Amino acid sequence: MSKLILLPGFCMLFAANVLTAGNETVAPATPTGKKVVVYTTAENTKLRISLTETVTFVDFGQPKETQPCVFIDPSKTFQTFVGIGGALTDASAETFAKLSKVKQQEILQQYYDVNKGIGYSLARTNIHSCDFSSGSYTYVNDNDAALKSFSIAHDKEFRLPFIKQAVAAAGGKLTMYVSPWSPPAWMKDNNNMLKGGKLLPAFNQSWADYYVKFIKAYEAEGIPIWGLTVQNEPMAIQTWESCVYTGEEERDFIKNFLGPTLHKAGMADKKLIAWDHNRDLIYQRASTVLDDPEAAKYVWGIGYHWYEDWTGGGNTYENVKRVAEAFPDKNLIFTEGCKDKFDFSKMREWNIGEKYGLSMINDFNNGTAAWTDWNVLLDETGGPNHVGNFCFAPVHADTRTGDLIYLSSFYYIGHFSKFIRPGARRIVSSGSRGQLHTTAFLNTDGKIAVIVMNQSDETIPYRLWMGGQAAEVTSLPHSIQTLVVE
Repeated sequence: MSKLILLPGFCMLFAANVLTAGNETVAPATPTGKKVVVYTTAENTKLRISLTETVTFVDFGQPKETQPCVFIDPSKTFQTFVGIGGALTDASAETFAKLSKVKQQEILQQYYDVNKGIGYSLARTNIHSCDFSSGSYTYVNDNDAALKSFSIAHDKEFRLPFIKQAVAAAGGKLTMYVSPWSPPAWMKDNNNMLKGGKLLPAFNQSWADYYVKFIKAYEAEGIPIWGLTVQNEPMAIQTWESCVYTGEEERDFIKNFLGPTLHKAGMADKKLIAWDHNRDLIYQRASTVLDDPEAAKYVWGIGYHWYEDWTGGGNTYENVKRVAEAFPDKNLIFTEGCKDKFDFSKMREWNIGEKYGLSMINDFNNGTAAWTDWNVLLDETGGPNHVGNFCFAPVHADTRTGDLIYLSSFYYIGHFSKFIRPGARRIVSSGSRGQLHTTAFLNTDGKIAVIVMNQSDETIPYRLWMGGQAAEVTSLPHSIQTLVVE
């Protein structure tokens, strides 16, 4: 019999019925007497999204500089929250299929049940193969420009059954978007799905039709598609499936082919996302596409990743804000992120979760409406992966033993996804200490979810301040908290 393996000190403590979204956002009245329910995850403790205290607001007035505070103001609202989730890739589906039925149900519940788990509400999946597939494949025969041979039969073995179970576990609704890593080899100038290359102009229309075929095929399987990205990482020549577009090439493909094709197919409601690459070049790509009204009219928003950190770019969070400022009528969505260079012995490293927490806080504060992790599940090798590009996921299955291993990132993501629900509006949240990273959202039921993260080695007592009232809370070293104002 398999057993659940948790990192040292990990325990599964979740409170039921924490948040239930209503129909409209209602700002709370004066906080006097209101409860603040505090959930904590902290290094070197057993606390994992654990209810640690319940405090109340009392009169406080003007804070002093010597009193650490997190200030919130629900009267000032910003972007509307779409959701948080992860990618349902071939690798995740194949690993899932190797688990026992008991473990399959466990991971579905932990990811998608908002009461017993962390309530994922968003998902991404790949259009035919990506690096996290067991091999390269497409849905058509070679040189079939008319796409008469189009079939998603490949996905019916692992990926479609997995996605359907995830949707069911999420209560029957999961906001799903899709991304291609490369056109078929014969549509490209390098005649290879791998190692970059470009889409040949002769196949612009066939490739645009391919997206429509895929969306229709998945929807015929009972999986509604909310949106799509134009191309995963369009400026990267990878050893795996990849295809390069300059900003002008992506703009023109959207304007002349993909946008009109979606509209002609009755898919004008699908959310079309440009860029889908790192924060470093996000403004250049966004401005190139969105400064053209004929392209911009088809685009819902700009997607981005975080891997600029690995190529010497550093943390470029402010670039996201520049796009939000310049194009306030468009949306921002984080479409992929993970820790690379998988090493089984490093799964206990706490900073994996802290990387997620810091990114999510900064991304939301800079205007992001949705946030998507990479693979939801991988095996004990950090795969399967057909090019050896192994990486970390929030949950790994040791297929040799049937055990599930939950990383710190699972809990850090959960502090957001469980308590911030679709339809919420971001509000002002401001820390008076640099060690206290914070963001906050007002849910549609009137409850406020405040995230407070502490990467320091210090225990920091602080006050949550709102409208002249404050509630006393303590932030443990290397911790993340969600404070639910009820």
